[in-house]
Amino acid sequence: MRLLGKGRAGSTPLKSRMLQDRDKLEMHGVVNATTRFESLFRECLRIRLVEEKIIELYPSDRIQSPVHLSIGQEAIAVGTCETLRRTDLIFATYRSHAFYLAKGGDLKRMFAELYGRVDGLAKGKAGSMHLAAPDVGMMGSSAVVGTNLPHAAGAALAARNRGTDQVMVCAFGDGATEQGVYHETLNFVSLMQLPVILLCENNGLAVHASQQERQSYNIAAHARCYGIETTVLDEGYDLMRVADTMGSLIGATRGDRKPRFIEIKTFRYKEHVGPGDDYDAGYRSRADLQAWQAHDALVQDRALAERLRPELEREIAAAVAFAEASPLPGRAELLSDVI
Repeated sequence: MRLLGKGRAGSTPLKSRMLQDRDKLEMHGVVNATTRFESLFRECLRIRLVEEKIIELYPSDRIQSPVHLSIGQEAIAVGTCETLRRTDLIFATYRSHAFYLAKGGDLKRMFAELYGRVDGLAKGKAGSMHLAAPDVGMMGSSAVVGTNLPHAAGAALAARNRGTDQVMVCAFGDGATEQGVYHETLNFVSLMQLPVILLCENNGLAVHASQQERQSYNIAAHARCYGIETTVLDEGYDLMRVADTMGSLIGATRGDRKPRFIEIKTFRYKEHVGPGDDYDAGYRSRADLQAWQAHDALVQDRALAERLRPELEREIAAAVAFAEASPLPGRAELLSDVI
């Protein structure tokens, strides 16, 4: 299913707030608003087309890894990484394709990793759930829920002790807030006043269980109990708003070296793991999807998507060709780089 094919070319029957914000900026004389919007849009589109290619390839078994797709959630990663410097560090979850690419991870090496090939970023050993590119500040992703939180806290502590101006970002889902290490980390970063942004990507689901079924608390209100400045953004589809909000938080944290917490509401289009749809599974409906897509600029702004698509598809095709040409690891690689 092509998730970009819901709108009419050249038409936006339900124009998203993201597009409205761009128009308002232009009306007030911000001449680079369109350029910035298009740049952010392009990064989101690139991530979505990469994951649509993964969906296309997955039935062939050439991809040697389970995949957790970010389709629908791209604006958070792109909006976050717009302001981050190369030396700022991100700690992500198993659903990390978007953060890996938005932070500057190499696309060819990512596909080679998904294929289990030696030219992959971890020589084929990590797969989709453990992407890392330390050279651009993508410090890795973890398949164990919540385990990236103390890593981000430790990195923030190291930055404070070294006297750098780095900002750490830790991305996690609403389900991670149920883990003990989450509460320990919030307490620690608040107590020590560390330069880390705790970013909750709240898609309302932990696999198939809704937030209402799992949590008796309000995530943002609970974070405030630790004395951490907390922001809630309901419009996780709104690329400009996400980018502006994250840019302000990153700038503030870089300046005062204090922790911050943000909860961004979002929507996962595909099943928890794998390339399929799950709207007949009984826990959500296609009406839920359509409500989110009504605000999704990648769906609504068909003309811009189609204009940018050819160049991006060529890049993706080259990355797939690189992966398929890369050799499989030999027996000598079995125990290399294994601790």
